[in-house]
Amino acid sequence: MTGTEMHIPAEWEQHQATLLSFPHNHLDWPGKFQAARWAFVDLINKITRYEPVMLVVKSSGHQSYVENLLNRAHVDKEKVSYIICDTDRSWMRDSGPVIRKSDKGEREALHFKFNGWGKYDNYRKDLAVPPVIARYLTIPLIQVSYNNRNVVLEGGAIDNNGNGTLITTEECLMDQVNQVRNPGFSKSDYENIFRENLGIRNVIWLGKGIEGDDTHGHVDDICRFISRNIVVAARETNRKDGNHFKLEENLERLQDACDASGEKINVVTIPMPARIDFEKLRLPASYLNFIYLNEALFVPVFNDRKDYLALGIFHELFPDRDVIGINATDLVWGLGTLHCLSREIPARE
Repeated sequence: MTGTEMHIPAEWEQHQATLLSFPHNHLDWPGKFQAARWAFVDLINKITRYEPVMLVVKSSGHQSYVENLLNRAHVDKEKVSYIICDTDRSWMRDSGPVIRKSDKGEREALHFKFNGWGKYDNYRKDLAVPPVIARYLTIPLIQVSYNNRNVVLEGGAIDNNGNGTLITTEECLMDQVNQVRNPGFSKSDYENIFRENLGIRNVIWLGKGIEGDDTHGHVDDICRFISRNIVVAARETNRKDGNHFKLEENLERLQDACDASGEKINVVTIPMPARIDFEKLRLPASYLNFIYLNEALFVPVFNDRKDYLALGIFHELFPDRDVIGINATDLVWGLGTLHCLSREIPARE
């Protein structure tokens, strides 16, 4: 880095805060909105033990309502700041800004277009989130375009190691039929976009995401970097499960993968929890939807017998962090959990 080149930091680097948006759309948690709301309060309470929370609320009235909930749960109010911005949904990983930095600590907010995962029509309020957050942070906002087109990209579609390598999936970005983000874009187009805007020199393309994923293949449920050349990857050993062959193919691709410096990627496998169904839907339960906090790692758990296995692996991988299981059985009713709901705000320096 020259000091002027910008890159996307790794998520485990120091945070200024965690960005969240307090749920207000009852349809995101059908039949479980009240339970999900209190699960969200508990999540805020636990996050504030490690770092501040920047909390998006839809109005001043909504802020007062949320403040009352947090007070009832004895959340440290000094650790929560409020940003008023009406939104369609609360999934900050996908509608929030991508923050990039120089090695001098200068920050910019990237505004990738959000199109409701190529599936939903009610997303236009969410388009206001990156400009509002950039103003709050008093940093420049950069609209990302390529060949005179605004680029659609969700944060859950990518994961990076902070050192020039990014992982994504073909199912999400290359689909031209079902949930289309950028019609006609090729892999080389995306790689150019990642290089020009995120400082990425190497892209690892996986195949498909897990069943029940409403986003059509987000990588943050199947594979995540935990260091420059180590990833954790989901594995389903039950051959009768619909995720088995998808995840095995991804593991085969990772066996041949290298980072931007040409060093082999090391893979640690994480088991999948047993499937969870709601009505006719399979829910996207995965331990890979974890979040980094300053000095901690929060892992979604599902009252499953494999919870302790996953947490044990994470404890071994992160001996210097507090590894904490967060009950996500209510949150996953909204088709996402911890990582989907949050976005780290990198520290200034």
